[in-house]
Amino acid sequence: MRTRFPAPFFHPMTTQRVITLLAGVAAWACNGDATQPRPPSDLLKTGGDTQSWYHNNPLPVPLSVIAVDPGGQPVEGVVVTWSVTQGDGAVSPAQSTSNANGVASTIDSIGSSTTQRVSASFPGLANAATFIEVASTPSTAVGVSVNNTAFAPRDTAVQSGGTVTWTWNSGTTQHSVTYLTAPGALPTSSPTQDASGPTFSTTFTTVGRYTYHCTQHPTQMTGSVTVVH
Repeated sequence: MRTRFPAPFFHPMTTQRVITLLAGVAAWACNGDATQPRPPSDLLKTGGDTQSWYHNNPLPVPLSVIAVDPGGQPVEGVVVTWSVTQGDGAVSPAQSTSNANGVASTIDSIGSSTTQRVSASFPGLANAATFIEVASTPSTAVGVSVNNTAFAPRDTAVQSGGTVTWTWNSGTTQHSVTYLTAPGALPTSSPTQDASGPTFSTTFTTVGRYTYHCTQHPTQMTGSVTVVH
């Protein structure tokens, strides 16, 4: 006579826990440490390269790199050293640490040289990231045309102590140069006027960025003047 044994009984809750545990083990086995950043292997330039700006002034866009591991994932906490390898300018800070996105940055100030090169590296990096910047002398007299639809050029730069002159070329359409922001007190704005030939000038002595618009066309006609050393 064959002896029959009762089928094993698994409590539903126990079965669910076993399935969950097995799924977690499988996920760990598949992924391993793939989501964990490895030591950095490279620096990729992300901003600020090949700028053209003015002698003895900081560049308008910071230099930035992203530290990545061999899989291309960003690495946080990498100390990046910045140094000027050509030119007589300076960077600040000389060292910066990559953030949670792997990004580290610095401000580059061009000196009196025409070309400046800046390198970014960390210990063990075979090839440093290299930035090349070009400098020129800022103008002391800048002209802007006031047209029917825009200021041309919309954005300009002038040396401290220099003058920007706007010339109306708009026929009977009225326009103004009305200042919106300034590094200090707002300069005096122009009257609202029309025709061809009238001009308006501002001499700037405070370094910084000034923005303005036309009160008759405030969304269409906007502009800026950046005053540099």
